[in-house]
Amino acid sequence: MDRAAKAELVTTMHQVFKDTGLVVVAHNKGMVAAQSAELRKKVKEAGGKVKVVKNNLAKLALKDTEFAGIIDLFKGPTVLAYSKDPIAAARAANAYAKTNDKFVIVGGAMGTTVLDAKGVKALADLPSLDELRAKLAGLLNAPATKLVRTIKEPGASLARVVNAKATAGAEG
Repeated sequence: MDRAAKAELVTTMHQVFKDTGLVVVAHNKGMVAAQSAELRKKVKEAGGKVKVVKNNLAKLALKDTEFAGIIDLFKGPTVLAYSKDPIAAARAANAYAKTNDKFVIVGGAMGTTVLDAKGVKALADLPSLDELRAKLAGLLNAPATKLVRTIKEPGASLARVVNAKATAGAEG
């Protein structure tokens, strides 16, 4: 890779780090091309991307971004998984790490918060943004449903009593 291509890659990755919600750093020692392709596919399905960048270039790209705290994680054969959604890349990378022992999560960052491997795994276990929205909508809808049921219940009870009396009177 010539100097101009390296500079362009650093600029591109710098912009990626500015627009990203989460970066996961992992070691990929001994992974073959098919395994890398599978990882890329899983992360892409989750809404993220995977990039293998030389450590020195990644460190240059990280400077002056909110992810600068993870520079020390770039040792050995590393791969980056990143996404705008703060959970998507962590969830996909963690799921892949469970099935492939050659892919080991080292850490990551969410904004200025640096995460170790356990932090990334804990983040992966959180519900997604859509799941949280659905739960919140359910919680907001529940009181209204209970209120309507409470208001409607006395009238419904009265109707059942009248119906039972009318049915009993018609039979006797």
